[in-house]
Amino acid sequence: MSVLAEVTGNLGSIGYGLAAIGPGVGIGIIFGQGVQAIARQPEAYGLIRQNMLLGFVFAEALALIGIALAFAFRA
Repeated sequence: MSVLAEVTGNLGSIGYGLAAIGPGVGIGIIFGQGVQAIARQPEAYGLIRQNMLLGFVFAEALALIGIALAFAFRA
């Protein structure tokens, strides 16, 4: 088996690994900023929490799309 064939078979895994970096960083930023916002303004906890969870869902959706595409375009 040639090296090119081995690399081609692993591109889906590499692609998903790269696709998961963005949502991972995004989720960290979302929750970090959310905790800071709650610490500054505790009375707005409900609204901040709601927006944090909504941001988490959208960021996580990108990771799920990345894994779906990794399986869809598997060689």
